[in-house]
Amino acid sequence: MNALVQVAAEEENPLIPPIPELVIGLIAFAIVFFFLAKKLLPNINRVLEERREAIEGGMEKAEATQAEAQQVLEDYRAQLADARHEAARLRQEAQEQGAALIAEMRAEGQRQREEIIAAGHSQIEADRKQAAQTLRQDVGRLATDLAGRIVGESLEDVARQSRTIDRFLDELETKAADGSKAEAGR
Repeated sequence: MNALVQVAAEEENPLIPPIPELVIGLIAFAIVFFFLAKKLLPNINRVLEERREAIEGGMEKAEATQAEAQQVLEDYRAQLADARHEAARLRQEAQEQGAALIAEMRAEGQRQREEIIAAGHSQIEADRKQAAQTLRQDVGRLATDLAGRIVGESLEDVARQSRTIDRFLDELETKAADGSKAEAGR
C-alpha cells in the first residue's frame, strides 16, 4: 500500500497543476495579454502621454507667463525709475525757475524802489525850488512893502525891486552856506 499512496500522492501534487489546466491557463493568459497589449495598453499609453504633454505644456506656459511677468515687472521698474528721475528733474527745474523768478522780482523791486526814490528826490527838489521861489517872492514883497513904509514912498519899479531882493537873498544864502561849512569843519 505504500507504493499506491505514493503514486497517488505523486499524481495529486498540489504544486504541479494538471497539464490540460496549464494549457488552458496559458491560452487564457495569452488572450488577456494580447488584449491588454493591443487594446488597453495603447490607450493607457496615449492617455499618459497626453497627460505628460499637458503637464509639460502647463509648465512651459507657466514658465513663459512667469518670464513675461518678470519682463513686465522689469519694464514697470524701469518706467518707475524714469518717472522718478523725470520728477526730480522737473522739481530741480522748478526750483531753479523759482529762484530765477525771485531774483528777477527782487531786481525789479530794487529798480522800482530806486525809481521811486529818484522821483521822490526830484519831486522834493522841485518842491524845494518852488518853495524857495515862492518864499523869495513873498519876502521880496514884504521887504518892499516894509521899505516903502520906512522910506515913506511906494517902490513901484518892479524890475529894480526884483534885482534888489535877489541880491539881498543871494547874500543871505552865501552867508548861510559859509556858516554851515564852518560848522561842518569843527
